[in-house]
Amino acid sequence: MTPNVGTLDRTLRIVAGVAIVGWGVYAQNWLGAIGLVPLATGLLRWCPVYLPLKLNTGK
Repeated sequence: MTPNVGTLDRTLRIVAGVAIVGWGVYAQNWLGAIGLVPLATGLLRWCPVYLPLKLNTGK
């Protein structure tokens, strides 16, 4: 997996993921688990959606 997520994109994904998971914990709602997706893609620096779109924000 070649990294295809740049620094700003990565930071925004991690912040958004933590915020969504935090909201889910606070609200005691399982929908907070959706925040794991941007959190994981930010930490791994790889987004599977970018592959078919041929996007790379890491340049």
